Amino acid sequence: MSEKSNFVDQIRVFCRSGHGGAGSKHFMRTKFNPKAGPDGGDGGRGAHIILRGNKNLWTLLHLRYHKNILAENGESGSGNNSTGRSGKDIYIDVPLGTIAFDEETGEKEAEILEDGQEAILMKGGRGGLGNARFATPTNQAPEHAQPGEPGVEGYKILELKVLADVGLVGFPNAGKSTLLSVITAAKPKIADYAFTTLSPQLGMVEYRDGKSFCIADLPGIIEGAAEGRGLGHRFLRHIERNSALLFLIPADSKDHRKEFEILLNELEEYNPELLEKDIVIAISKSDMLDEELKAAISKELPAEYPHLFISSVTQKGLKELKDQLWQILNRPVD
Repeated sequence: MSEKSNFVDQIRVFCRSGHGGAGSKHFMRTKFNPKAGPDGGDGGRGAHIILRGNKNLWTLLHLRYHKNILAENGESGSGNNSTGRSGKDIYIDVPLGTIAFDEETGEKEAEILEDGQEAILMKGGRGGLGNARFATPTNQAPEHAQPGEPGVEGYKILELKVLADVGLVGFPNAGKSTLLSVITAAKPKIADYAFTTLSPQLGMVEYRDGKSFCIADLPGIIEGAAEGRGLGHRFLRHIERNSALLFLIPADSKDHRKEFEILLNELEEYNPELLEKDIVIAISKSDMLDEELKAAISKELPAEYPHLFISSVTQKGLKELKDQLWQILNRPVD
């Protein structure tokens, strides 16, 4: 995905933690005793690079201009048993749902799920011990002090999986962006062509009594997305984190059940666990349907999933849809 988008869901950063300061090789000198003993202090620790969860962030956009994150080195120790100052740790604030990988090994190193949660991405080097630490009864004037340990460096991949409560699933042109623009304050780009939504759009749905929940319009799935066709895996992974899935199928679809089954199959191919989530079907653009047509469509749809008829244009059925989603999201866990 082009990084020109305001939704940046993956970013590559070069990180280097601080080197530890060297221990001091120093001897106390007094007026009457030029060799009063070793008093070299330890070096300071190099600065860590730490990820920190921030619930007010929704994207990794703010890191686009920080491609090199270089932490401060620890200072060397000095005489009089003075320890060097440690480097000042760098905190990288990231949205909840951010995962950090090492680019070279592909290993997952951290996952941020809570506000204020911290995870050390790269440890700073330890400071070296000063010569005062090496004094023994048999070696009262050690000439040895440790150098500081070097910091570590390398490229890290930060990846965001959207932490929305409800994920909107549907083919391009199912009316997902329109629905999102009506029930939330989000302003998605809307047009009459496939793949309008090239990145997940997030919006807060205001419910009764000041309550709210988060809904994400996930990019259009087409047959074969699970194999990487269309927008593929890059966006299917955002669905993994949603509590409930809202399948949007337009009223003018040629075969409502088949369309639902294709979408369901795409999710199952990608990750069968997705089908364990709560699923609601909404028939969009239904303002033109009469009761007879609604009854015919209802018969087509699988009975095990609740379904509603909605119209984003006339706002018909949207209140019932919010009620249904709220009940699912706030149902007591068994």
